[in-house]
Amino acid sequence: MQAVILAGGFGKRLAPLTSDVPKPLLPVGGKPILARQIEWLRHHGVTDVILAVGYLRHKIFETIGDGRKYGVRILYSVEEEPLGTGGAIKNAAPFITDDVFIVVNGDIITNLPVSKLLEELGNADGAIALVPLKSPYGIVEFDANGLITRFVEKPVLEGFYINAGVYALRKKLLGELPDRGNVEETLFPLLARQRRLKAALFKDVFWRSVDNLKDLEELDAMFSQGGELL
Repeated sequence: MQAVILAGGFGKRLAPLTSDVPKPLLPVGGKPILARQIEWLRHHGVTDVILAVGYLRHKIFETIGDGRKYGVRILYSVEEEPLGTGGAIKNAAPFITDDVFIVVNGDIITNLPVSKLLEELGNADGAIALVPLKSPYGIVEFDANGLITRFVEKPVLEGFYINAGVYALRKKLLGELPDRGNVEETLFPLLARQRRLKAALFKDVFWRSVDNLKDLEELDAMFSQGGELL
């Protein structure tokens, strides 16, 4: 099974940490985000990982290498300039040989089972992993008299789901991808209108996106205290 990891972004929201280190190589519990992603994918049957790289790519070459130390084969798809997520996947097309392949954003950490995503794909052309939306804030509940009854810290908002940044796509979609632009803004809306895109819901999995310094610090603390996902 093949997977494409989109690891070419600048990670501007994590500057200055990303001035000399690409975001996918930032350490979480002493291990780069990218290494954790490769181990997760290998655990779920991925044998070939295509890294779509751009910014500070030589650092990724040096750190990840050919993949032997992770038990996979690593191939590199190089962007000479930013292409967006859709352009990056299309740029990796020469390396994609499987009829169905996985795509992962290079800034997420999760343990969701890839097999379920593939099952949900069914006869559709693409499937998106969705996870419950968690409120970024604590909420306050009160009764009809305006008296506060309880405080709930960052609850899951029932019935609302967000894009987890993990996709299963059929190879034939490569010809429909833009040369430049984000897949979330180009191909996916088109597939949704044409009823060719499936939703795969993952309610009881770990999922976290590393968007800012707080995310990085919280994840680092979790893994440093012995938390593991596999």
